[in-house]
Amino acid sequence: MKTSKQILLVLGSFLLMIFSAQTSIAQNFNVNKNASKLKVEGTSNIHDWEMTAEDFQGNLNVEMNDGQLVEIKELNFAVVAESLKSGKSGMDKNTYKALDTKKNQRITYQMSNVKNIDCTSASECKVSTSGFLTIAGTKKPVDIIFNAKVSNNQITLNGNQTVKMTNFNVDPPTAMFGTITTGDEVKITFQTTFSK
Repeated sequence: MKTSKQILLVLGSFLLMIFSAQTSIAQNFNVNKNASKLKVEGTSNIHDWEMTAEDFQGNLNVEMNDGQLVEIKELNFAVVAESLKSGKSGMDKNTYKALDTKKNQRITYQMSNVKNIDCTSASECKVSTSGFLTIAGTKKPVDIIFNAKVSNNQITLNGNQTVKMTNFNVDPPTAMFGTITTGDEVKITFQTTFSK
């Protein structure tokens, strides 16, 4: 009798382990361009400016447990540098020259580590990561914090990051023979949706 109970207990534990393993699943997502936005904002001695990215790619590999984000295994994101548009061709041209886009066609971020995931609900989490940002061919370590929202078969990452162009060996663009100069610091704001 005692042996039967022990067998049932072991069997029950085994089934629970199998069920748990099945509910925690690694899933792949790719950037949904139509549902995503990325802009770069900066200053100049004349007025503030912004550029919007029109072409980007990326992938996200996560582990989900009953629809909740529990782990980010991989996160990669790339912006085609010459898809950044300000609405002013002169500024765009000067920006591409500063970024040396003929040699460095993409601006990339590659996550290397997740420091923390803090979920306030089953669908919303605050994520702290570290990784590498590459601008104009210069690769630098950065820490990025963003909010992750899980909805149906999509995960949307929202956040922003401030960087100094000179840290990436980029001279801030100038125009009108140097009479218009841009500030060194820029703010990158993103709302990136990844879909299955």
